[in-house]
Amino acid sequence: MLAQFTLAGWGAYRPANTVPSTALDVAGGQAAGWTQAQFGIAERGVSSPQETSSMMGAAACRTALERAGWDEGAFDVLIGGCGVMEQPIPSTSALVQGRLGLGASGIAAFDVNQTCLSFMTALDIAAMGLTSGRWKRALVFSADIATAGLDPANAKTRSIFGDGAAAVAIEAGDGPAGLLASRFATFGQHHALAQLRSGGTKLRVSEGYDALLAGSYFEMDAFGIFKAAAKALPGVINGALADAGMSRDDLACVICHQASAPGVEHVRRLFAPAEDRVVNIFATHGNQIAASIPTCLAHALESGAAKAGDRIMLLGTAAGISAGAMVVQL
Repeated sequence: MLAQFTLAGWGAYRPANTVPSTALDVAGGQAAGWTQAQFGIAERGVSSPQETSSMMGAAACRTALERAGWDEGAFDVLIGGCGVMEQPIPSTSALVQGRLGLGASGIAAFDVNQTCLSFMTALDIAAMGLTSGRWKRALVFSADIATAGLDPANAKTRSIFGDGAAAVAIEAGDGPAGLLASRFATFGQHHALAQLRSGGTKLRVSEGYDALLAGSYFEMDAFGIFKAAAKALPGVINGALADAGMSRDDLACVICHQASAPGVEHVRRLFAPAEDRVVNIFATHGNQIAASIPTCLAHALESGAAKAGDRIMLLGTAAGISAGAMVVQL
């Protein structure tokens, strides 16, 4: 076992505004039902200007804290695993700490980023911190406004992304629950398949407005990503299961990144003939970047698809191209 911990609480935040696929049909000048038929999405949450990443992240954290029964500030570290930051400086975790009313607490807060795998990476780091004795309790969140920076001329990207946030509260334990295995792999040769070029130091004000605007649109080679991700997934799945001394049959459910309808269907095929163990909420949530996996986890816990004592797998791919698999006992 890599780390013994208890999942004490969890929470998810969905924006107040739910946009049906029929609205996307109208916006794109398509016949009713076209978007859902093409991309497998029925609706997704779209944040308002007031629903910032830190606002949604804080809301999810509060729910996780309440479910855990922890007093405000009764944890040692706050780790943000967001695919896209609210702003370059300071970290989104610092903004969430402030929204939780803990801005004067001194509780350690920092972000990690592995795009769509950011939550899994943050959870892995939290688990290592608990195992080393550095922390006893950790609050891990992801919050992403995936609908920002979408090219209105690109039907696929403007249709499949949704906004949201989710969080988990974990604490060190001495029982059977915890992280059984963790595998991550990155293949940087595919880095250009998915990118957002503005917002960092690559494109600067001196480049001009047009260059900054062009770089602000998310760029994605959908087929290239699918092909590279499909090639990377079996290795991390098999490696994590081998490290845990388990087989696919030992898993109660699989919480995968809701990248796209074909992406989730591919994961289902990887776990056939028991493909129903793969939790699928893509049609109602879309691709929420890093918030996708913890939102899917929260749904599984609330619906009973995952429960105490179960062994589950968290699984995903990300820009990079990266792939990751974690085996967790609840």
